[in-house]
Amino acid sequence: MKQILFLCLLPLTLLSCGVKKAEDTAVKQPVVWQPIDETARLEEQASHEIERMRFKLINSKYLDKNDIWKPFEKDLAGFSARKYESLKQLIFERSIPELQSAVKDGRLSYEDLTLFYIYRIRELESNNDISLNAVIALNPHVVNQARELDKRDNPPGSENSMYGMPVLIKDNINTANLATTGGAIALAENIPAKNAFIIDRLEEHNALILGKANLSEWAYYFCDGCPLGYSAVGGQTLNPYGRKQFETGGSSSGSGVAVAANYAVAAVGTETAGSILSPASKNSVVGLKPTVGLLSRSGIIPISETLDTPGPMTKYVIDNAILLNALTGKDPKDAASVAADEDYAQGLSRDALNGKRIGVMKSLMQDSIYNKAVQTMKGGGAVIVEFEAEEVPLDNFLTLLNADMKKDLPAYLSTAAGEQVQFRSVDEIVAYNKEDSLLRAPYGQHLFEAIVADTTSAASLENISAQLRDKGRSFFDVPMQKHNLDAVASINNYHAAHAAVAKYPALAIPAGFEASGEPKSITLIAKPFEEQKLLNMGYAFEQLSYARKPPKNYR
Repeated sequence: MKQILFLCLLPLTLLSCGVKKAEDTAVKQPVVWQPIDETARLEEQASHEIERMRFKLINSKYLDKNDIWKPFEKDLAGFSARKYESLKQLIFERSIPELQSAVKDGRLSYEDLTLFYIYRIRELESNNDISLNAVIALNPHVVNQARELDKRDNPPGSENSMYGMPVLIKDNINTANLATTGGAIALAENIPAKNAFIIDRLEEHNALILGKANLSEWAYYFCDGCPLGYSAVGGQTLNPYGRKQFETGGSSSGSGVAVAANYAVAAVGTETAGSILSPASKNSVVGLKPTVGLLSRSGIIPISETLDTPGPMTKYVIDNAILLNALTGKDPKDAASVAADEDYAQGLSRDALNGKRIGVMKSLMQDSIYNKAVQTMKGGGAVIVEFEAEEVPLDNFLTLLNADMKKDLPAYLSTAAGEQVQFRSVDEIVAYNKEDSLLRAPYGQHLFEAIVADTTSAASLENISAQLRDKGRSFFDVPMQKHNLDAVASINNYHAAHAAVAKYPALAIPAGFEASGEPKSITLIAKPFEEQKLLNMGYAFEQLSYARKPPKNYR
């Protein structure tokens, strides 16, 4: 009887072995991205109701995507689809504390975490029907770096730590071992000698720099009316909640999309006026635009020294606070830089809205998602104060950006760019782009041309900056002082420019979805260096609402 049973099971065993052998063989076949003729897809896009979503291209004409994951062919050959699926339940949509707990318990390693994201990026980005063009490059050393962290017996820090966490960096932030392109072909070979200050801070916290995220070229201060999320190097970033249907937001487009699609634990973006808040809102992630000076700007391709700041973009508020902790530090090379002595991840509580006075704009209360968010905050104990928002025009805003970038970009090119970069002025880049505009500037370069033409004096720039700061602060301070408010609530990046010129911090938290499926955020704005208050209130709202959902086609 035992012999008969063995003979019956033998074919099944052989079949199982055959399947495993075939699977292992299949795993070793490299996944290859193939460029396609986009004519039909672009013709469909030409009727989009939003004019700037009538794309001229989707995939980059410069970047071969296979080069992104080529350094990992050997590592990925041993990383099967079965392993990916087994790890997915431990990693997908998990917070940093949950990931750290899984590592601590031995269920997960930092190497597996890193390879999971690289595998996922390759699988999705190699498929032209679902790719998002969110990643420009991956760090070829990151797997080895993860292995080194795994070798340490007792990793320092707690579950609220960036230790071993793979992070994508917006590609206008200097990384010494990777090109920093700003999305522009003019900087395609820009490999800086040094990291940006905030990258050094991440590495000091043993975070893993996974790679570089796509962006709106030159932080969306290049072409006028062009698509959000487009760059000549990275192509057209697409929104995972509505691919080619919804805008990605900009300019930290790739950072927002990558976090939403679970391409990394977190990402770092930058903002001048809305460039974190917009893509965070459009992709249902948490985005913090800090007070100017809380985070260093050294080694970041600039628009405006007056307004620029990097900031964390994450799935959850707790992750945002943890990443913020790892980014802070006083930088002697940034005149605005300050030391932060807070642990932003400590004390986050679902009761943090209780007793807080939140100003809400009567003009926005007709928006159903905003209204629901307001009621959620009220249910959490917040005192809701409705007010009529004043009309405060921000005259000369573009003049400020033009005049700042005309001096700030050359300063970056001469002091922080790699030695391969020979450009020293905006007009030199404009001339270079004209040599092959179809490749380098298919949507034109109107804003760069306006920078070249700008004649604002240093004295005028100082006056304009002061006037705008006063107007921005007046917009918020009048209701804040009148009603003793802790924060003002807005939608998405609706009042990002006012917060920018006021230099007030703002936090976008997922608040829900339109009937179309497009995400929307509630955005809280507070006084300078009140990031802790914003994160506390944002955490409480998040825990009460649970509004974020991963994009259904990327689960």
